[in-house]
Amino acid sequence: MSTLIDGAMRPVYLDNNATTRVDPEVLEAMLPFFTEQFGNASSMHAFGAQVGGALQQARRQLQALLGCEFDHEIVFTGSGTEADNTAILSALETQSSARQPRDEIVTTAVEHPAVLALCEWLEKTRGVKVHRIGVDAKGRLDLEAYRRALGPRTAIASIMWANNETGTIFPVEQLAELAHEAGVLFHTDAVQAVGKLPIDLKTSEIDMLSLSGHKLHGPKGIGALYVRRGVRLRPMIRGGHQERGRRAGTENAPAIVGLGKAAELAQQWMAHEQTEVRALRDRLEAGIVERVPRCIVNGDPESRLPNTSNIAFEFIEGEAILLLMNQYGIAASSGSACTSGSLEPSHVLRAMNIPYTAAHGSTRFSLSRENTQADVDRVIDVMPAIVARLRELSPFWNEQTASEVQFNPTYA
Repeated sequence: MSTLIDGAMRPVYLDNNATTRVDPEVLEAMLPFFTEQFGNASSMHAFGAQVGGALQQARRQLQALLGCEFDHEIVFTGSGTEADNTAILSALETQSSARQPRDEIVTTAVEHPAVLALCEWLEKTRGVKVHRIGVDAKGRLDLEAYRRALGPRTAIASIMWANNETGTIFPVEQLAELAHEAGVLFHTDAVQAVGKLPIDLKTSEIDMLSLSGHKLHGPKGIGALYVRRGVRLRPMIRGGHQERGRRAGTENAPAIVGLGKAAELAQQWMAHEQTEVRALRDRLEAGIVERVPRCIVNGDPESRLPNTSNIAFEFIEGEAILLLMNQYGIAASSGSACTSGSLEPSHVLRAMNIPYTAAHGSTRFSLSRENTQADVDRVIDVMPAIVARLRELSPFWNEQTASEVQFNPTYA
């Protein structure tokens, strides 16, 4: 059971795909850059040089985590969203020529809104053609449809490394190779993968990769875009010469230093993510599925982030589940935090053709290295009562309905 803190039940935070707690070591590394080391990295004096050296160290720390060949392949941004937008907009500008116009994008139907919203805007305002590749019932990409969509007018293929809602992992190395065979740039939104999965960009054909600091126990308001050496990048934000002229604006030194430290720690914790965190995730799923009738795990059981579990509870609403869990001090999500507030099931679950009776009640549990077995056991203990209470209130659930409606778990 959960431990007591000052007479209160210890909170259980299982929404780490939305954001993570800043690691104390990251905060400690950041603090001097608010007060003592406050110089502008572009300045010639010692104050600036001191900060400039710290930014260079952070770049090398991130380089090590990503396994890229050169530290100058890292461009710091204000977020993962900015990194995604920069990659796609740059490709549309740099890949076209008078002889060979490129005005098409290949992406998936389950991307984060940071990619999908931009693509929709480009369709409406610039006439860009967007190919949204579908997925199967386990969230796996239709590889043949992807191959067919790549063509001489494709400016870029942008495919996420791992889905933020289900944790399903896409074969991005293979997808990058297929893109290059068609003469197409390849970008991956790796916001959920960085820090959880081993990455070695030196051995892949990925041209650009986006990440975000607050997903790996770093601060909010900082991200990065990896740009392979030789790939042309057209800056989205223009002004000064920062980031080798690729992203203008005085560097957010505290956040960059924090991201660098978070990257260093992520390397140290990688084995833990793959073993202990995965074991906690599996324990959570097994415990819930065993004790709660008519629920099933969404996503690819063979290729999924080690920390992510998306469980569908039939005949109840995900928002109601979250409200009752919150009363027990448990934080989870009904999907992506960037799409919450909608009464419709998430676009990811709709693309997977999850039945509405289950999609509405899908809940995402996303763990981190800070979670414990006691946290998991607490959730397993309370979920049966929460689901039973909500089903009693549901007009679609009663014992007769439950026995008459066929339960078809093959969609998951």
